[in-house]
Amino acid sequence: MGQSLKERSVHADPPQGAVAVDATRLRRALADEERRFAETTAGSHHLYRSAREVLVGGVPSSYQSGNPWPLYLSHGNGPVVWDVDGTDRIDYHAGFGAMVQGHAHPVLVREMHTRYAKGSHMAAPTEDAVLVAKALSGRWRLPSWRFTSSGSEATADAIRIARAYTGRDAIVKTVGSYHGHHDAVLVGLGTDAAVDPVSGTSRPASAGIPDAVAAQTLAVPFNDAPALTRLLSALSIRDHLPACFILEPAFMFGLANPEPGYLEAVRDITRHYGVVLIFDEVKTGLTIAAGGAAERYGVMPDMVTLAKALGGGLPSGAVGSTEEIMAVVESRRVLQAGTFNGNALTMAAARANLTEILTPEAYVQLERIGARIVSGCRAVLDEHGITGHTVSAGARGCVALSGGPIRDHASLRDYEHPGLTRLTWLHAVNRGIYVTPARPEQWTLSVAHAEKDADVYVEVFRELVSSLTS
Repeated sequence: MGQSLKERSVHADPPQGAVAVDATRLRRALADEERRFAETTAGSHHLYRSAREVLVGGVPSSYQSGNPWPLYLSHGNGPVVWDVDGTDRIDYHAGFGAMVQGHAHPVLVREMHTRYAKGSHMAAPTEDAVLVAKALSGRWRLPSWRFTSSGSEATADAIRIARAYTGRDAIVKTVGSYHGHHDAVLVGLGTDAAVDPVSGTSRPASAGIPDAVAAQTLAVPFNDAPALTRLLSALSIRDHLPACFILEPAFMFGLANPEPGYLEAVRDITRHYGVVLIFDEVKTGLTIAAGGAAERYGVMPDMVTLAKALGGGLPSGAVGSTEEIMAVVESRRVLQAGTFNGNALTMAAARANLTEILTPEAYVQLERIGARIVSGCRAVLDEHGITGHTVSAGARGCVALSGGPIRDHASLRDYEHPGLTRLTWLHAVNRGIYVTPARPEQWTLSVAHAEKDADVYVEVFRELVSSLTS
């Protein structure tokens, strides 16, 4: 959303089977939607001008930036959020996937009120922290846990622990995957991926990351087990094996499921080379199944990282692993610390979230609503002869006007159309659907969403496709 209209490129030749967009029609549609957005978000515009006086770019985080200004939200309830202009929208953004419980869930309101009245923070262990760790251990079948305050902290701690356990410095990730904003993993992302196919090296995605740090992070394509084998074999010959392979078990930019046999092969390959396998389930954990990707796909990692949906809307994170690996923390060889780790208010919310909200029945409902959106969007694509990409997994889902399935970062980049991506976001937001600005084709459901909400999503998508193809 940071580019101006003039800066946005238009692909002349879309992939076969993708929607063919007339450049003139697209520019006109974008202009109309930009105008409509500006006219209906005057309150956000006013707040943006004030915010820029004290907040860099007018926002607390770079991922909250907007063009020409961000939407400033005032409140949410169930599956709906309101902006400062009083406009309500069905929320498919879900706080970047954190709000699977929906907004202001009565169970969480009750628990947070009760806990806050007893004290919200002690920097000491509480019974709720024990109960949450036991619940996570049961869901992931990993015995040893520690808490953090964010997903970035969780992945940073997991990598540090893996390095200490193996005595190795290098790490491997998948091309285009995001694992947080710390130095070790802000490499090989987006348009900056440009990974050397032989060495696996790539460039940092942000200024301020030392070259020496970036050089320790190697990348291979998602859904490509042979590429991982080739890289680890070459590194083994050089006596430079990595400490860990950290990956999203489902590629979450656009949502690509692991192909049959891929995760099983990754598990065998990493075990063969003595590389710690980390499933970064910050996005998939508690959203695509009660036990995340490990449960859904039936492959057990050595470590798992969680955040987002865990805390019921409060900052949270967790690292789970085997007792053998976590021994480096138990012995205090590794410092894993944080003032707000296991915060009492967060743990109370997480305990209620796990035991009363994200129940087996909740996942049945999420699957049903997600399947309804997929089938509806698939019907729209079929009506217009578009191959497209439609997939859902629990609360997560995606529809893309692509020329075929998205299976990795390369296929995502092949179909990406900056102007169309911007139009998709504007079209949805201007019609009562709140979606993420970075990947507007992706959705996250909450337990508060109903079939009627899914039908609204499909109808808005139908209108968009019809406007581009008729």
